[in-house]
Amino acid sequence: MIFIGVDLGWTSQPTGLCCLRSHFAAGHLKLQLVELNRIDRLESVLDWIDHQLPPTQMGGIAVDAPTLIRNETGMRECDRLAHRHFGRYHAGCYPANLGLPFAQRTVGFGTALEERGFRHAPSLQPQQPTRFQLEVFPHPATIRLFRLTRILKYKKGRVGDRHLALSQFRQHILDALPSANPSLAMADNALPTIPKTGVAMKAVEDQLDSLICAYVAAHWWFWGQARNQVLGDEEKGYIIVPNPDQLPID
Repeated sequence: MIFIGVDLGWTSQPTGLCCLRSHFAAGHLKLQLVELNRIDRLESVLDWIDHQLPPTQMGGIAVDAPTLIRNETGMRECDRLAHRHFGRYHAGCYPANLGLPFAQRTVGFGTALEERGFRHAPSLQPQQPTRFQLEVFPHPATIRLFRLTRILKYKKGRVGDRHLALSQFRQHILDALPSANPSLAMADNALPTIPKTGVAMKAVEDQLDSLICAYVAAHWWFWGQARNQVLGDEEKGYIIVPNPDQLPID
């Protein structure tokens, strides 16, 4: 199986991309980092996905963007649930509706993946060959995967503070994921170093977010609902959050 993470540029911004390849060893799913990338044009993003996951290749794609939106106004139920369960960690998500400027682009991206055979998968039979897509949100994922008490605030604020938080994010990936199941082993130099200017940091941020998305796709495929939470449903939109410690939803 191949797992792809997409930190989608919701309007005209570049998109962060990650590709992980998997194999089984001693009952564990082992992940290998194939590529981190960042691409400007949406058509080129789809071309990159087609290269990594041609029609005969089974795999999953996790997208950090609302790819299913049914409501004309307001917010989706999965957005409300994200605020309810993760707001205390400062990990509530941006509300989505069809009246917002990004909706056509994000929903269109989900449709383009469906046309390639990647069905939405708010439920699936774990560890079976398939092609699927799902929506994820990196902040709640990092709360669960890294056992954080609050999100790492690498997206907003002073450059120095963002640099520190993004460096911590990178280190958490290197420290936590190699011993997880699925495991993602990598050398320190496998991930980009954290630059000190805002524009350059944004590029690395997008790539690291896409890595978390790809990892969540693998975690979902391996464990299904046994160790993941599903916020919402396919009818109105959903977000998959890893829950490796099987914590109750409160």
